[in-house]
Amino acid sequence: MKVLITGGAGFIGCNAAQRFLQLGDSVTVLDDLSRAGSESNLEWLRMQAQFDFVRASVCDAALIREIFRTGQFEVAIHLAAQVAVTTSVSEPRRDFEINALGTLNVLEAIREVSPRTILLNASTNKVYGKLPAMVVAEEATRYVLPQTPMGVDEKQALDFHSPYGCSKGAADQYVIDYARIYGLRTVNFRQSCIYGTRQFGVEDQGWVAWFTIAHHLCRPVTIYGTGKQVRDILFVDDLIDCYLAAIESIDTLAGQSFNIGGGPGNTLSLLELIELLGAHSGKPVQYAFDEWRPGDQPAYVSDIRRAGELFGWRPRISVGEGIERLHHWVTTNSILFAEKVAAA
Repeated sequence: MKVLITGGAGFIGCNAAQRFLQLGDSVTVLDDLSRAGSESNLEWLRMQAQFDFVRASVCDAALIREIFRTGQFEVAIHLAAQVAVTTSVSEPRRDFEINALGTLNVLEAIREVSPRTILLNASTNKVYGKLPAMVVAEEATRYVLPQTPMGVDEKQALDFHSPYGCSKGAADQYVIDYARIYGLRTVNFRQSCIYGTRQFGVEDQGWVAWFTIAHHLCRPVTIYGTGKQVRDILFVDDLIDCYLAAIESIDTLAGQSFNIGGGPGNTLSLLELIELLGAHSGKPVQYAFDEWRPGDQPAYVSDIRRAGELFGWRPRISVGEGIERLHHWVTTNSILFAEKVAAA
């Protein structure tokens, strides 16, 4: 296949590009290299195989249209995004331009010049907001959802909370509507806490990687809230398996959205991650508490059963195995993090 990956030098993007290259596909990576770690990921990817790279932003509508016109891609994986809730609060216009308008630019390019291209869109669980009606119970190290043990399903009402939720939510709905109105082959994945190797996590985004990196470099971490916040976490290799399975079943999936995460079998709280990291390293994690951040959900777990039913996907990598893989990558690549974290 000919595959375009927007945000292809990011964490998920470079892992996806590697997998498609391993499968023998022709890959074009599009990225503006604005995110810390993206140049390192691009360099790493260039050691894997040959691919095309375009340094560009999805905000450039004319260029995106030309890339789709000349590329004639069979698949586009749309990962380019502003990814932090905190940044969206401080820079809402930039957040909108990248996430909402950038996605519209991709959709319009496909509609106008490449209507058979399959589009997989990386949406987010933040489209469901803070879930105020969800019953949450508190246990010793975590919050739980006693009335929804299988997690949040796709019937949950959308409730955009924070500019990030609004921008990603708008993109999410455009992706659905372009399948409905224009017949495009688009799918949304409302992703929950993807983590893994090549993730240059920072304090306001990518918490699993950030805690791991900071602890390895003996930096204290800040826990916003109680630390009992729970998420279902999904190792990046499992997410790419999801993408591949969806491509195979696109004729039955177009125009739909799926909650994609680790599911109820792969959940973790901040306090539990701290305990795991201490066990791996043999030394305690340094941390302090601060106030809750806007838009944070005490507990979110994806109900992933619909993805399993419609295209046969489910996670394979457990929390324990995934954290071990991430910890090993961080500890064997210290030089990648030291300068970035020191400047933070």
